[in-house]
Amino acid sequence: MLKNLKTEGKKMSIDKFREEINKGQRFKFGANWKKFLGTLNVESIKQAETSLKTMLEVESLKGKSFLDVGSGSGLFSLAARNLGAKVVSFDLDEVSVDCSEKLKRAYYEKDISWKVLQGSVLDHDFLKQLNKFDYVYSWGVLHHTGNMWKALDNVANLVKPKGILFIALYNYQEFSSSYWTFVKRTYNKYQFMRPLLILIHLLYPTIPSIILKFLQNRKTPRGMTVWYDLLDWLGGFPFEVSKPNEIFNFYKSKGFILTELKTVGGKLGCNEFVFRRVVCNK
Repeated sequence: MLKNLKTEGKKMSIDKFREEINKGQRFKFGANWKKFLGTLNVESIKQAETSLKTMLEVESLKGKSFLDVGSGSGLFSLAARNLGAKVVSFDLDEVSVDCSEKLKRAYYEKDISWKVLQGSVLDHDFLKQLNKFDYVYSWGVLHHTGNMWKALDNVANLVKPKGILFIALYNYQEFSSSYWTFVKRTYNKYQFMRPLLILIHLLYPTIPSIILKFLQNRKTPRGMTVWYDLLDWLGGFPFEVSKPNEIFNFYKSKGFILTELKTVGGKLGCNEFVFRRVVCNK
C-alpha cells in the first residue's frame, strides 16, 4: 500500500524537518493550512478547479493520474479529484498531511482513487516507489524545500511520457529577493517580531493590493484567502527564487517543452509554468 511507504530517507527527512522547525529555520506551513481549512467554502473549491482547468487547458481530468507534490491544505488535490483525476497527495509536514486526509474524509471517504502520503520531494527512495503520472502539480512548494534545483529535477522524473508538469516558483528580484529572505528568516527565528512584521506588511503591500483588487473587481485567485496568504508569504522559509529563462532552460534539457506561462511581470510573486514531457532522458 502506498499509504505505508517507509524509507530510511523518509525518517531522516521528517527528523530534519522537525529539527528545523524547532530551531526557527523553517515555517510551520501545516499549521497555517490547518487554520485556512476553517475558511474553506464551495466558492474556494470552485476557484481552485477553475485555476487547474485554465492553466492545464482542460475541462476534465477523468481517467488521468494526478500527483500533488507538497499538497498543503489539500485544496488542489480535492479540486483535481472533483475533476475526475486519480489523485496521490504527499507532503513532508505531518499537519499538512492531516489537512489532506481531513478533506478526503469529508468529500471522498473510502475512495480508493485518492491516496494521501507523508514524504519528501528530496527523498529519492520515497519517490521511486511512486508511479509516474499524467499530471504532476506543485504550486509554490519547491522553492521552500531548501534544495530547489534538486526538487525541480526530482519532479521531472515523476512525469509520464507526454505528461504535464505544472509548477509555480518565486520570481527573482535583485533587491527584493534579499529583503524577503531577511524578513522570512526573522519571522521564523524571532517570534516576538512577528506581530510587527505582520503589521508592516499589512500596511504595504497587502492593503493597497486589496483596495486595487476591489476597484478592479478582481477576486483572490486559486481559492485562497488574503490573511493566510500573507502569513504563508511572510513565514515561507526556506526561500529560493528563479528567473523564468532559468526554468525554461532547465526543463528543456530534460526533454520538456513549455505549453503555458503566467508571469508576474518581473514583480513580486510566483511565475506559473506548464510543461509537457516530450523526451524521456535516461
